[in-house]
Parts: sequence; structure tokens; C-alpha cells
Amino acid sequence: MFSITPLEPINYLIIGHLTYDITTSGPRIGGTAAYAGLTAHALGLKVGIVTSWGAELHLDNLNQIPIINYPVEHSTTFENIYSAKGRVQVVHTVAPRLNYHMIPEPWREAPIVHLGPVAQEVEPSLVRYFPNALVGVTPQGWLREWNGQGHVHYTDWPEASFILQNSGAAVLSIEDVLNDESRVEEMASASRILVITEGEAGARVYWNGDVRRFRPPKEVEIDSTGAGDIFAAAFFTRLYITRDPWESARFANQIAATSVTRCGLDGIPTTEEIQEHLIEVL
Repeated sequence: MFSITPLEPINYLIIGHLTYDITTSGPRIGGTAAYAGLTAHALGLKVGIVTSWGAELHLDNLNQIPIINYPVEHSTTFENIYSAKGRVQVVHTVAPRLNYHMIPEPWREAPIVHLGPVAQEVEPSLVRYFPNALVGVTPQGWLREWNGQGHVHYTDWPEASFILQNSGAAVLSIEDVLNDESRVEEMASASRILVITEGEAGARVYWNGDVRRFRPPKEVEIDSTGAGDIFAAAFFTRLYITRDPWESARFANQIAATSVTRCGLDGIPTTEEIQEHLIEVL
């Protein structure tokens, strides 16, 4: 176990694997922990990441964020293979599971806790360990399984009701549930706040028996990788500050829409973009 910088109290804790992503332009760092962590940092929060990472790449992009890493020989590794039949996502290796005992004590009182699994690695019971925090979940990684060849496919999420009922808010893509609206309705009924992102169509928010849609600005998409994680971090942060899911969704929509105009981690919002979009939603 190591940390990149000395441990201090934080106000945004994210738990999930940093990933080694194989792309046509070369390997790069990925995972909800990277995209959401950098977004929360850009928003001015003191962020801490708990992960398991094989150190195949330098973490230069993350050098201002303290990281508790449980070293492993190979990081969780993803590859997207495109063909005439569509995209096949392959997981080559998966790092160990993450549990409460891996979280250092100074971080256990963080006011915002983000559970961000990408490959079933976050222990579901973690949702109960932070009674005084806003616990936000991005359940994409709990909705994935893979076969013997590593081909990723959708799976049932048996802990869904338990996790959704014990968290403050959840953000997931409609693609995570294969566009199954009945599944969305089930999740909405179990959630305090549920956000469904729909790419260029924006997002819808379920809260207090109501649902509202939020349309993003039109942007030229270069790379949508990480946009959902950027949205989630922006949403959870604004929700903690304002307690207003509608305003939080408007802001997150703007931030996520801007992110797709750049590649990979370059999509993290700048200080200027954050200030511009805060003004737009006030």
C-alpha cells in the first residue's frame, strides 16, 4: 500500500479501480476513479482515491490527488474492439476487490463518498459505512460480467435495491441497463435520487416522485470516454452544496457536454469552464 502524497482529511472520497485502457492511439489511464476524481479536484474539492493499480503507466495526470493503492501485478485492463457487428468490450485482467478496511481513517469522515466500480471491484456493503456522508454511486461496474474470453456483457444486479436505498444518489447511463425502461423504473422506485444519462440527449432525474429532463448544449463530439463519470462527479458535488438535484443536473449536463470536445482525461473541466457554467445555472 502506498500514497502519492501525505494523508490529510479530504472531502471527496472515491473508491474504484484506476484502469489500464488499450486504445488505438495507445494505452491510457481510465476508470471512474480517474475521471470523477480529477473533476472533483477541478471543482475545488480535496479528493482521495482508494484503488488497486499495477503501475503500468505513470499517474502524472493524478499527481495532485492522494491515492491509496493496493499494488497488483496487472491493473484492471479494458479494450474496446470495433467491427461491423458493433463494439465488443474485453476485460483482460481485474485487480482485487476494495473494502472498508482499505480506507485510511482520516478519509472515513469525508462528506462526499463516491462508489465507482468498473468491474465488480467495490464491495457493495460499503454503502452502509458512511452514515454522515452523501454517498453517490455510479453502478456501471456492478452491471458488468464477462465470459472466459473476457467479453463483457450486462448482468443482473442483485444488490440494486440495497445499494440504492442506502445511497444519497445514483448516476448511470441508459446503456448500462440495455435501454430497459422497466429496469429504470425499478431503480427509480428504490432510489432517493436517480439520474439516467442519455449521451447527446442529456439526462433525466428522478426525485420525490417527479422526473425532469435536461438537454445539453450542442457540441462537436471528439471523445465521449469518461463523460458519464465527469457528469457524476459534477452532480454529486453540486448536490452536496445545493441539495437541489435539478440545479445539480443542469450544471453537470453543461460540464459533461464540454468534456466530449476533447480526448480522454483532457476532457476534465477547466476553471474557466466551471465558472462559466456555474453562472449559467444560477
